[in-house]
Amino acid sequence: MRAVYASAINADDPLAGLTVGERPEPEPPADDWTVVQVTASALNHHDLWSLRGVGLPADRLPMILGCDAVGVDETGAEVVVYPVLPDQADPRGYSLLSERYQGTFAERVTVPRSNLIPKPANVSRLDAACLPTAWLTAYHMLVSRGRVNEVEAVLVQGAGGGVATAAVVLAVHLGKRVYVTSRDPRKRERVAALGATALEPGARLPERVGLVIETVGVPTFDHSLKCAAPGGRIVVSGSTAGHLATVDLRRVFAMQLEILGSSMGTSAELAALLDLLDRGLQPVIDEVFAFSDARRAFEKLASGTVFGKIVLDHTR
Repeated sequence: MRAVYASAINADDPLAGLTVGERPEPEPPADDWTVVQVTASALNHHDLWSLRGVGLPADRLPMILGCDAVGVDETGAEVVVYPVLPDQADPRGYSLLSERYQGTFAERVTVPRSNLIPKPANVSRLDAACLPTAWLTAYHMLVSRGRVNEVEAVLVQGAGGGVATAAVVLAVHLGKRVYVTSRDPRKRERVAALGATALEPGARLPERVGLVIETVGVPTFDHSLKCAAPGGRIVVSGSTAGHLATVDLRRVFAMQLEILGSSMGTSAELAALLDLLDRGLQPVIDEVFAFSDARRAFEKLASGTVFGKIVLDHTR
């Protein structure tokens, strides 16, 4: 079957290890697993990190990449794949598809039946493909870890990425005042069109916020601390620009701040996201590529110019 997979690890040039070609048909490892015919998937920075060898050691290669998928199950029903699998060998207690088990950038993928969530008829497969990683991560950060229902204002650091853009759309949808930082004036314009207030990195906010969504890391973390209101929460799910941030502990204890780690979300949260889409919420899609043009999709993701999600249409 056709697949997009990591054939080599290259920390400096991740796309050097990307291969588009034939791989064996998936075989369910247990009776409670099934095979899904994939009709759409979406790229995440996780895929680039895998090609760099982060979370994917060379002894697991070749590995089909991809965490997100929508497809058709053995009964003919349209389903969304929840990509989180229990994994006692992983210190997190779980792994994602494409880390230990083959991923979703293929004609077919095998997953536990319990990881399949019915896709609402009114939600397109391309929109639904955006949800299982980036949008689920943003929802978990906002709703579960960040307790966004308790705050009035939210700061999202770094507009454009899949998680950050999802967090903006969700926070605006939930009726919060949303501030977003970006170095790119074009991205600031697009953020403003989503209903948020766009600012340059490090800019002074009109108010302190109860919740900060942090995925950037070193360049923004001190600003995140300074923008948090007393008792505010900084929820961290990534560090795309550096992970060894300096923390002024005086600010943390004086302002009684909470710094919370966050990673992925639950299948129930993914079902809740699908319900939001069924009621009209719209993901931001940067571009849809044919599955046959997956390499170009990866090149665009690696360029850093993406705003929202890159989706692969497996029917093309």
